[in-house]
Order: sequence, then structure tokens, then C-alpha cells
Amino acid sequence: MNKTSVTVFSTASGRHCPNCGMPLSDCACTKTSGTDAAQRKDDVIRVRREKQGRGGKTVTVIRNIPGASDETKRHAAALKKKLGSGGSEKNGVVEIQGDRVDAVINYFKNIGMKIKKDGG
Repeated sequence: MNKTSVTVFSTASGRHCPNCGMPLSDCACTKTSGTDAAQRKDDVIRVRREKQGRGGKTVTVIRNIPGASDETKRHAAALKKKLGSGGSEKNGVVEIQGDRVDAVINYFKNIGMKIKKDGG
């Protein structure tokens, strides 16, 4: 076995970190790096328009809504009602059907929350 190879999966301990070779539960790399956008959690709500992987349909995606999941569900319901549009809330991410980025930004600014347009 080559010393430079790193174990990726072991039946004894499951998945391993590709950087340090430790089991993911014991890995310190992901806890200290914090550069991944999905791991970034701050007090600013991020909103963006997405089209890719949705059969050509455009959706407005809202991430990092502060508070518990009940708070996220409440905002999702209020946005859908205000915009007269469908949507869903799953794992803390709200998706509103259509390109409604400006309306979503106005909604959150009117209730005094920080929000930024994410992406292009």
C-alpha cells in the first residue's frame, strides 16, 4: 500500500476526510476551515434566483433565515401569501416560485432584517 494514499471509506468507521484521513466525526479540517458557503451562518439573509436543475423553471431561493425552523416556516408562508406564489420550505431553505428577488428583499427589509442578494 502506498503511504500517500488516503482511506476514503472504511467498513469499521465509515467515511473519512480526504484532507487528513480521519473519520468525518473526528475530523478537525471542516470545523476550522469554515470557507464553505453552505457552512457560513451569519446574521445576513441570502437571496438568489436559481434556474439550473429545475426543468427551466425559475425559483427564488432564500437561505440563512435566523431563528428556529418555526420562524422559517412562518416567513415562507407569509411570503407565499404576500406574493401570491407557490413555494416550499425544506431544511431551513425557502424556495418561492418565479423570479421574486426584489419583492423578497423588500419584505425582509420592511420587517427590519438584514438581507443581501447572493450570486449574480
